[in-house]
Amino acid sequence: MFVWNMDPVALEVGPVAVRWYGLLFAFAFVAGYHMMVAMSRAEGRDPAPLERLVTFAVVGTVVGARLGHCLFYEPEWYLAHPWEILKIWEGGLASHGGAVGLVAGVWAARLRDPGVDVGWVLRRLPLPAAVGGACIRLGNFCNSEILGKPATVPWAVVFARVDGVARHPVQLYEAVTYLGIGVLLAVLYRRPWWRERLLGLFLLLVFGLRMVWETVKMPQAALDATGTWTTGQLLSIPFVLVGLGLVLWPQGVQERRAR
Repeated sequence: MFVWNMDPVALEVGPVAVRWYGLLFAFAFVAGYHMMVAMSRAEGRDPAPLERLVTFAVVGTVVGARLGHCLFYEPEWYLAHPWEILKIWEGGLASHGGAVGLVAGVWAARLRDPGVDVGWVLRRLPLPAAVGGACIRLGNFCNSEILGKPATVPWAVVFARVDGVARHPVQLYEAVTYLGIGVLLAVLYRRPWWRERLLGLFLLLVFGLRMVWETVKMPQAALDATGTWTTGQLLSIPFVLVGLGLVLWPQGVQERRAR
């Protein structure tokens, strides 16, 4: 058993407190941008459009993640107090909404800049997205939030800033899972057939395994405490189905048979 008592604030500059979560969130986008540039150059493409894409990607992700949390996890509160939706600094982001927002941001960038190849971007995004997912879960761990259920396993963690209960470090489970998926995608990226199907495999694995980890996670919404399925699991199902469809695209099946 391990006791976790880390201060979520990395540093304070006057009245401004910079949290580890925020630093990891920012690192995810910086690292993701450089990964996309590296892939673009490796494939002989001009990386310039990616510079103009970053702002749309960040805004889309944040807005989507915030709306996803407000509408799916605490709808009654936020519908009654809509101005609270703007208080992003108080926490409350949902990865499912962030994924949708990111895609919307890419499309918005395409409308502004015809040089943005939406198809290419979406098929390469899974690699940096896997790293980003791991960073976000590490940020949750630093914040002592999104807790796991009580556990007696040797690696259980006591979040001293929350309570004295030993719990599954589900944030670390997910972080390691996403990093592992990232490594797998990096290997498959070298294979032309899989390179065009990374998005489908990413959705299938990330949200499929998310459904598994939800079983050892504390309730995040009212539905979680009363229903058979958690909100996170229900929201993951469409992503899993879309991912499966993208992996088993008919054209891909024909290509596989031809080889």
